[in-house]
Amino acid sequence: MILFDLKCATDGLIFEAWFANSSAYDDQKKRGLLMCPHCGGADVGKALMAPNLAAKSNQRAGDSSTAIMTSTAEPVEKLKAMMAKIATEQAKALKDSTWVGKDFEQQARAMDAGEMDQTNIHGQATPDQAKAMMEDGLAVMPLLVPVIPPQEQN
Repeated sequence: MILFDLKCATDGLIFEAWFANSSAYDDQKKRGLLMCPHCGGADVGKALMAPNLAAKSNQRAGDSSTAIMTSTAEPVEKLKAMMAKIATEQAKALKDSTWVGKDFEQQARAMDAGEMDQTNIHGQATPDQAKAMMEDGLAVMPLLVPVIPPQEQN
């Protein structure tokens, strides 16, 4: 899986999108399948991205943070509003979904094979598991907002 920052030429929105590989992006772009999630425009291309550099060997996990800087407050407020909307919609979807933890791939494949009743589930999968399920045509997608497993909530 590869993550690209994409930019809408119509409204300037920059958003992230996952692809199986770089060729999958090129194929979807050529077929006109890329759309802006905000305005629905099809004039979408790759945005400038910062390189993903490996952490120094003496750096602990969690020592770094991600930030965004813009020249005015308006884009930041729009970004905050969009993130809040995404979080709200994801929370609504998860209300009707069952947490299956690390059994996600096993249960998703069992449902796909007709061995279990179809139901909405969410859980944990490695990037390799997610890629394999998508390549096999299962309707899975990553959650955009991190979820705390029920057993770890206060």
